[in-house]
Amino acid sequence: MITPSMIETFDAKGFLVVPDVLNSDEIEYYRNIYEQFLNNKIDASRYRSDLGGFAKTDEDVKQEKITQIMLPGRVFPELLTKKMHTLSLQMAKELLGEDMELDFDMLIDKAPFSATATPWHQDCAYWITMPDKRAASCWMALDDAIVDNGCMWYVEGSHLGPIRPHRPAGKGGGALQCDAEESEGTAVEIPAGSCVWHHGATLHYSRGNTTALRRRAYISNFRPAEMIRFERERGFDHTGEREVKDERAQDQLS
Repeated sequence: MITPSMIETFDAKGFLVVPDVLNSDEIEYYRNIYEQFLNNKIDASRYRSDLGGFAKTDEDVKQEKITQIMLPGRVFPELLTKKMHTLSLQMAKELLGEDMELDFDMLIDKAPFSATATPWHQDCAYWITMPDKRAASCWMALDDAIVDNGCMWYVEGSHLGPIRPHRPAGKGGGALQCDAEESEGTAVEIPAGSCVWHHGATLHYSRGNTTALRRRAYISNFRPAEMIRFERERGFDHTGEREVKDERAQDQLS
């Protein structure tokens, strides 16, 4: 599905839209599984958190602003054999090399009227420093993603520059943020079943969902197999269960 011109676009801009990856039946399959995660029929409580916890007040402390469930493929391994994972792995190899493998996956849900923006950040700010920095995320839309329900915004070419200083967002909740503005970026609206890829260093954000629409996203992240081993040897496995920091992360959070 990845042409040479698409690779050029990804390399230059740091993001790439791939349309019509899933058909209507496949979208419904993933929506059904997604809802089972959200309503706890599939128990992923140990990997569930509120990425929007930084925006909580005393009045709504029990309401998740941005539901994040890490490693759904570990909890429900059937997912790993289905089209989203197998095809996204193929695309990752075509974009960044044959040694790319799945590092982690996650669900990020912005419920109707939850109205909490995901702060501007670069994914690599969350990670330990690795000698091979190739990494890419596949952001699959399970609902039409538009500006007002939380589509992705990207700063073109930001993956080619230095990592901006990051700090914890607001009142906590695990999110990081850096300084950026919508005027720097491009909103990328995509229909359900399409995906957008972004480099691990591409600056991005999304508005809160201020509509009555759903905004369910399934994200898969890929990096070289050797770098996945590098992470695991240092106790970093994206579960959120163990905090691991290297010198650069210490500097960013201080």
